[in-house]
Amino acid sequence: MKIILNFYPPYIGAGVRVYYISADFRHIKVKLPLRFFNRNYFGTHFGGNIYTMVDPFYVIMLVNNLGKGYIVWDKSAKIEFISPGKSTLYAEFFLDQKTIEEIKMKTADGSVYYPQFQIEIRDISGSIVARVHKILYVRKS
Repeated sequence: MKIILNFYPPYIGAGVRVYYISADFRHIKVKLPLRFFNRNYFGTHFGGNIYTMVDPFYVIMLVNNLGKGYIVWDKSAKIEFISPGKSTLYAEFFLDQKTIEEIKMKTADGSVYYPQFQIEIRDISGSIVARVHKILYVRKS
């Protein structure tokens, strides 16, 4: 899966690299190096590229952890830019058993559930560059 994602054309164009996916799809790490082709007018990361680095991962993680019989989609996202991205950026995604169980419980009767996740995007020094708040759509199919 890591190889497939790293050759996904939008990720190649943005410069996003997936460098870790746990075997159980509960922990993923990505990075976005600052390169000549992904700098904006001010020499920092494009905001769209910053969002691109976090877009599909919670959907992928849930699909692989809920099992067959669930529909999982992005519903909405909000990004808050804290400071300019002037170096390589990093994001990590975590999915715990409690969240998986909560989603299964909330959707057991066929109801739609909207789990929420927050991702912090940090630079090489560990400073927060952006926060992304994602809401997903999950229901049994």
